[in-house]
Amino acid sequence: MERIDSRTELRHLVQARYPLITVVSGEEERVEDAVRDIQTRLNKKSSHPRKLLFWSITEGFAGDEQHDITDPIKALNFVINFDDRALIVLRDFHPYLKNPMVVRRLRDCHRAFKESDKPRNLLLLSPTMKVPTELEKELVVVDFSLPDRAELRALVGDFGAAYRLDHDDDALDRFTEAALGLTYHEASYVLSKSLVRHRDFDIGTILSEKKAIIRKSGLLEYYESEQKFGDVGGLEVLKDWLSKRQNAFTQKARDFGLPVPKGILLIGIPGCGKSLTAKAVGALWQMPLLRLDVGKVFSGLVGSSEENIRKVIQTAEAVAPAILWLDELEKGFSGVQSSGQSDAGTTARVFGSFITWLQEKESAVFVIATANDVSMMPPELLRKGRFDEIFFVDMPSEAERREIAAIHLTKKKRDPTQFDLDTLGRATRGFSGAEIEQAVVSALYDAFFEDAELDTQRVARAAGEVIPLSMTMKERIDELREWAATRARSASGQPIGRREDDDDEPDAPSEQAAVPAGFRDLELEEA
Repeated sequence: MERIDSRTELRHLVQARYPLITVVSGEEERVEDAVRDIQTRLNKKSSHPRKLLFWSITEGFAGDEQHDITDPIKALNFVINFDDRALIVLRDFHPYLKNPMVVRRLRDCHRAFKESDKPRNLLLLSPTMKVPTELEKELVVVDFSLPDRAELRALVGDFGAAYRLDHDDDALDRFTEAALGLTYHEASYVLSKSLVRHRDFDIGTILSEKKAIIRKSGLLEYYESEQKFGDVGGLEVLKDWLSKRQNAFTQKARDFGLPVPKGILLIGIPGCGKSLTAKAVGALWQMPLLRLDVGKVFSGLVGSSEENIRKVIQTAEAVAPAILWLDELEKGFSGVQSSGQSDAGTTARVFGSFITWLQEKESAVFVIATANDVSMMPPELLRKGRFDEIFFVDMPSEAERREIAAIHLTKKKRDPTQFDLDTLGRATRGFSGAEIEQAVVSALYDAFFEDAELDTQRVARAAGEVIPLSMTMKERIDELREWAATRARSASGQPIGRREDDDDEPDAPSEQAAVPAGFRDLELEEA
């Protein structure tokens, strides 16, 4: 089925004589330009032209007729009595929908327009959508989309031509890609700022405009990660999977026939690199990394949680291509099953909106969700089609522990070649990546206190003082591995539930071996 753009959708609704239409957009001038185009197009085909009227609380009606009517009720009375073919736009009318008289008068408008032989359409233009229950059947909603690639490409081209910038098509495509998600005016302003600051287009300046959009939303955090992909130790299968999709969001990939990647779910043991991977992907792909705290979505006001998840989705899609990172997803949606009794179904509705978007989204928003406890996750989230792949992140093997130790020693301004990494790999048996980092940090404190240099022995001694999570939570980790063995893909490529160094685990000592040698085989008297 061919996707219909917002302008065409709005024109079809007007032609079909829908009486009441809500147009949701923050781009008032752009929507009004589209309405003028619709009026011009319809008038060319008809001997009975339509008039175009605009209303606001500050100016009343303005257009072909001038009427100093600023009261919303009087404005609706005028609309009902306007006995002519017309397109009537009411700007920022949403605050008045809380008034029962306004709502009732809008329903009267619907009835009057429907029964009239002269086509009239009333358009409520607003940056937000608040439809009263009484109007749900009468009012049709159009989400007026942001400028598409073609519109922004033309804008970038116009700026380039006006200021005689010499860029090839690939460069112009990159600037267009960076500007996707901005309004037409936002894109115009940021291109102007880029020219003033650099005398050329600059992707960093364009992306800074997206950061401001995210900050204004209040629900998402723009995460400026300094992590590199090389800072992630091990997880070779996961890193290879992500590297192959680095350029999958470009137009070239669409032309090749590739779908837009949806996202991945990382399930595994705490401290083993799930969150670190999310941060590193943002740097690798050079895309905005947006972190969502699901707890911020849920608010005390009735209905605001559902509105918040819509805002999150709209903001993420507005700055696309982007990465949406949901950390510890199971905590945010753990109450879905009992939502009907605990919160009147709010969690269930928010969760339903999210997974529906996840299933059907076509925007270039790549979702990275992480979870530690799979037993708390709603089963609907694990169904095929929600994510491209589910990866299980296990405890690092000995080879991976050596690599992780080398990474953290390098971060602490030490040369890993001066350390016995084999010894450290064995000393950190059963450690997560986070625990290896803490062993290095602890050894640094010891060395600094002793006014000595960090060495292998100090790191190994510090590791010996740590009781790893693999021991304190052994039963839960075994359950998680058992679940993942048949439901997820190993992020490191090793069989889930069995590490490559398991065979080296020393046997448990016998009772006799535990006795010091000088006290074995004593001649004991019979009792």
